[in-house]
Amino acid sequence: MHIFKNPDYDFLRWRVHAIVVSWIIILAGVFTIATKGIPRGVEFAGGTVVVLQFEQPTSDQTVRTALESMPGGGDIQVQAYGEPSQHQTMVRVPTVGQESGEGLTATRQAIETALKQASIGTFSIVGTEIVGPSVGQELRSKAIWATVLSLIGILGYLAFRYQLSFGVGAVVATIHDLLITLSFLAFFRYDISLNVIAAILTMTGYSMNDTIVIFDRVRENLRSMRRDSLNHVINVAVNQTLGRTVITSGTTLLTALALFFFGGEVLHGFAFTMIVGIITGTYSSVFIAAATVSFWRGSGPVRAASHAPGAASAPPAPQQPTRRAKPARKARAS
Repeated sequence: MHIFKNPDYDFLRWRVHAIVVSWIIILAGVFTIATKGIPRGVEFAGGTVVVLQFEQPTSDQTVRTALESMPGGGDIQVQAYGEPSQHQTMVRVPTVGQESGEGLTATRQAIETALKQASIGTFSIVGTEIVGPSVGQELRSKAIWATVLSLIGILGYLAFRYQLSFGVGAVVATIHDLLITLSFLAFFRYDISLNVIAAILTMTGYSMNDTIVIFDRVRENLRSMRRDSLNHVINVAVNQTLGRTVITSGTTLLTALALFFFGGEVLHGFAFTMIVGIITGTYSSVFIAAATVSFWRGSGPVRAASHAPGAASAPPAPQQPTRRAKPARKARAS
């Protein structure tokens, strides 16, 4: 299936503009995280999450006011949950001190007691999630180490399979995708949960696959376009894979959008992370990974790749036949 007929777009022409836009988003995300922080799910922060279902519509402020009498009531987060017709509310109580499992269970009971004393209506508890502080810290540490080790593995593999510049470009693009995704999570105040971490790792693998497809085509072109500039070789490779990129990214994006709009509240964070990751992963494969290789190696004529077969030696030039000098004539005797 051919979407584009002989595309010939100069993508690297906009590489500097793309990098500037990325830096603006990343710096804005860093500022947001530094000033407001980034919400952490109960899996990483520890605490108790209780999902309440009321018979009648109940505002978040009413529930929050009823829970202010609890210990640490000022830090309790209350927000609507699920479909509006279900009248559900999620209450999140952060962990205070080194609480045991029994203490966290008592928090759930304290929430139920405080709401009954406030007489805000008939309700039932439809879901409870309890995570201790030590478990949350362990999960956070493992998530960080998994990300770091995966980046090291990617760099080593691409440096061995292709060239060091390709590995650096892929790792830079992956770090770029992580920072952009975290920035958007901070902008829209989505919690960092296990679902979001799973989406980030999935997005990282998806972006890396797209980058390797382009790099593989660049390596093939390096063998046949040795007299062309590297920028031209990269542009040709991106144009050659453009149809495949649009088809795969487009279909995956449609799936993520369906999860976001119809998957319910539980999958919102996962689907949102996937949507941002698909867009920025496709964008970074061209404007970050390929541009990094271009900056690394310069724009002069390319050389053969490290694993490319050597150039066939040119046949020796035919030698011109040499003329024999004619013997000098003997002088006639006078």
